[in-house]
Order: sequence, then structure tokens, then C-alpha cells
Amino acid sequence: MKRPQANHQLARWRLVFVVLVLLLLAGLLLAHLARVQVLPGEEKGFEFLQNQGEARTLREERIAAYRGVITDRNGEPLAVSTPVLSLWANPKLVPDQSVDQLAKALAIKPSQLRQRLAANATREFIYLKRHLPPQDANKVLELDIPGVSAEQEYRRYYPAAEVTSHLVGFTNVDERGQEGIELAYDAWLEGHAGSKQVLRDLKGRNIKEVALLKSAESGKDLALSIDLRLQYLAYRELKAAVQAHQAKAGSIVVMDVGTGEVLAMANQPSYNPNDRTNLTPAALRNRAITDQFEPGSTVKPITIMTALEAGTVSPHTTIETSPGYIRVGKKTLLDPVNYGTIDVTKIITKSSQVGLTKVALKLQPEMIRNMYARLGFGQVTDSGFPGESAGQLPNYTRWQPIVQANYAFGYGLTVTALQLAQAYTTIAAGGVKKPVSILRLDALQDGERVVEPRYTGQLVDMLKTVVQPGGTAVRANLETYPVAGKTGTAHKVGPNGYEASRYRSLFAGMAPADDPRLVVVVVIDEPGAGKYFGGDVAAPVFARVADSALRTLQVPPVMTQQVARGGRH
Repeated sequence: MKRPQANHQLARWRLVFVVLVLLLLAGLLLAHLARVQVLPGEEKGFEFLQNQGEARTLREERIAAYRGVITDRNGEPLAVSTPVLSLWANPKLVPDQSVDQLAKALAIKPSQLRQRLAANATREFIYLKRHLPPQDANKVLELDIPGVSAEQEYRRYYPAAEVTSHLVGFTNVDERGQEGIELAYDAWLEGHAGSKQVLRDLKGRNIKEVALLKSAESGKDLALSIDLRLQYLAYRELKAAVQAHQAKAGSIVVMDVGTGEVLAMANQPSYNPNDRTNLTPAALRNRAITDQFEPGSTVKPITIMTALEAGTVSPHTTIETSPGYIRVGKKTLLDPVNYGTIDVTKIITKSSQVGLTKVALKLQPEMIRNMYARLGFGQVTDSGFPGESAGQLPNYTRWQPIVQANYAFGYGLTVTALQLAQAYTTIAAGGVKKPVSILRLDALQDGERVVEPRYTGQLVDMLKTVVQPGGTAVRANLETYPVAGKTGTAHKVGPNGYEASRYRSLFAGMAPADDPRLVVVVVIDEPGAGKYFGGDVAAPVFARVADSALRTLQVPPVMTQQVARGGRH
């Protein structure tokens, strides 16, 4: 019997139904995609999803700005910013199993790193290590630890290191000025950071820069007045003298007579601004500007200039200094020996305390104080350096004779090395006082005449004798340039008054004396190797610095003279 054949032919209506269902499903899918990706007003639509995606991957990142370069007057760099990498982390993304590996790469304890990550668990950004050389930072990045990334920053570098540290200063880790010129001109040097949008992957790494939001603006450059060649020279000679005489500290200032610019300024002790690990407060001070001291015999010439101006003496007026001491009130003032009858010039040559006292007591005391003030004592030099001291220039309603005498030979008032340099620069410039500048000047400054040139000229001629045989500073003399200057050996004040065994040795001078180009002031604080007279301790530093500086500046030699190398006071 033949079995009936099965009918496998699909009904037409079923095929149509299936096709319609599939098309309907495709239409619903397209409608849903359009609702979430195209239509703007739908809840949890494309705007919502896009915002959520961007919130998880799109970030705004800071673009570090380049800080302005500090140079010397000839363009030699003194402070520059070098590119470095700073490692940072998103604590939410750093796997716990990677902490030990990361800590080892950062050279810190794993427990310390875990503590930091836990303390900042709610944050998305913490610094792991700042200012690493790129090669060191890349070793950490090569570990490919999720949540760890790097950003470019700049780190300040000081090519001359400790030689210019007191003047230039330094910045902190965020490149903000903390000391010196870096602090005084921070707003000028500081750049303005920019920003950009970046995309980050799930590991927190930047995968794409989306947009530049704001360009970084570099800081402006700054040229100082110092000549790095002279700065190295001054620093070297000062450091050698402080070490040789086992001194507590020292300062030196070199000024340009014609412009009032500071060509060199150095101090001891110093520090390396590139490595401040063991920095001490004593090493931090720019003593030439901040430390005030009694100038001692270095201001005796100013008293003589006051008397010249008042007409009470001339360079050849004779003064009786016998028997080698003078009684003023209850105090006896002594000379090393009895100089007998000497003229005013020899008072300067020998630094006679008796002769100077007699000249001073012929003057009204306000005259001496007024001359000091005209030369800049008791007021800041307007150098703009942070922490500059004005010194002390007391004014008394009643002047006791001993107070007037002390004033005349440098006790009872205080100055800074920079103020003393400015006063001698004014004398060297023929009585024209110019503002002190630690920035390079592109045009000459107008000065103020405070003393007539005939009096400063007479004084310079007298100061020349100080470095000649028989003077107190023959070790300051030069064979190729004439020198004029004055020594000082001042007792230091202790808890019980002036101390017999603690001194400050000084020399202030100019060269070439007939047409001064430079003024150099040397201060050696508490020399402890036996010698303490300014002529023995400070004068030789002046000679070496002045001679080499004038040669460096190609100042033609003026004369040839052989001198003995001795001297005191």
C-alpha cells in the first residue's frame, strides 16, 4: 500500500508574517538606538550617555609654564628651568597587588605607600614623586601599573650653584620664589600655566589630546647687573680668605662707580641651591645686604670730608696727637704709638684715633650725622632685595663728647656692606650718589650730588696714602693700578659690651684711584687665625679682586710700582 507524500511547502502567509516580525524588531531596535543616540531630549539619551562617558574618560590637564631665565649682565645663565616628570596616581585605580612593585620602583616603603593611597582613597589625583629626570620616571611608567601616570613640569637649576646663591636665591617645588631675586621678582619671572583636555583609558593613561583650552605663557627673563666672571673671582677670593683666617663669615661687594650697578656680591658661608638637603639658616643670609655692623675706621674719611666741607681743616692742617692718647669724658682713646704733630692727611694714613677725635670735636655733631645720611647710611639702598637692612643712624638731642667721638670713628652706628660700598662709590664718583642697582641698566641713571667734587677729590688723594709705605693697608696696593681706600678693625659687641678678642676686619677702596672704575668692600667676620687687622686680613682680598677684575674688564694699566707687603690696622 502506497503511503501519502508529506506537504513541506510553507504557507505564504506564514512567510510574510515572519518577515514582518523581523522588520518590526529591526524597526524597534533602530528606534531605540535613535532615542538613545540621536534624539537630544530623551532621558538617558545620547547626551546622557556621552556625558557619562566623558565624565569617566575626559579630563582637564594642566600645562606647566616655563619660568623666566635669570642671567648675568652678559647673558650667562644663572637660573634656568629644565623639563622633568612628576609621577602621580589615581588611588581608585591602583591595584593592591601592584603596591609593593610600585613602592620598590619609587624607593619608598610599601607600608608608607599603602598608607598614602588609603588616606586619599576618595581622590583621583595625588603626587607620588615630583621632579624626576625623564629616564627615572619612565622606568616607573614602564611597569604599566593602572592608575599611575606622569605630567611634565619644570625644575629650577642654578648653573653657578653656590657662587651666586645669595643673590639669585631659589624657588620651591612649585617654582615659586623663596629667596633672593627669585623672590623679589617672582611675579615677573613666573609663567602662567595653560590647560588641555585629554582622554584617558581605564588604567588612567592619557590616550588622546582632545583640545587645547589655554596656552601656557612663559615668564619674562631677567638680566642682573653682576658679571659672572667677577662673581666667580670675588667668591673664590673671599672663600679662601675666610678659610685661611678661620673666620666665622665674610662678605664682598664690587660696584661700578659710573653706574651704581653691583658687579659682584658674595658671602661666606654659602650653600648650593641645587641641593638644599643640609641648608642652615646661617648659610642662607645674604650678609652683604641683611647684616649690619659698626663700620669702625672705614668711616673716618667721611668725618674728615665733613671737616673739609665745614672749612675747619684742610689736608695739610696740623694736629697735635701727643702723648698718643686723649681723654674724652671718662674714656681714654689711644693711638698705637705717639704720632706727635701730624697733618690731616697723615691722620688718614695712620688711622690716628687721637687726631680724628680732635678734628671731630671741632664740628657740630649733627654735621657728621648729616654727612653719613647724605651718603646713604640709615636708609635702604632701594636695591629691591628682600630683607635689606637700613642699618642704624641714631640722632641724639644731646650729644655727649664721647658719643660724638665714637660716631666719628665708626662706633654707635651700623651699616651694611652694600651701604658702605655705596658711600665709597659716591666718593669715587666725585660726590654724585647714584641708586644701587642689582639689575643690568640699559641707560645711565641720574644721580644726586651730595658732596662737592673738590672735597671728594681731596679725600681720595688722602686715601691713596693709606696703601703706600707707612700706611695701614700697603697689602691693598697694586703694581699696575693706583688704589685709594681705608682699613677698619672694629671690636664686636657681646653680652657685656665690646669684646677684646672678637673683631671684624674691613677694607673699602677704589681703583684706579685717579679715575675710579670699581669700588670693592671686604668684610671678614671674626678672623681666628691670629691676624685680625683690616690691613692684614681684608686688604689682600681687595688687592686680588680689584687687580683681576680690572684686567678682566680690560681697564688699561695706569702705573707700575713695587710696594712692600706689610701693614696693619
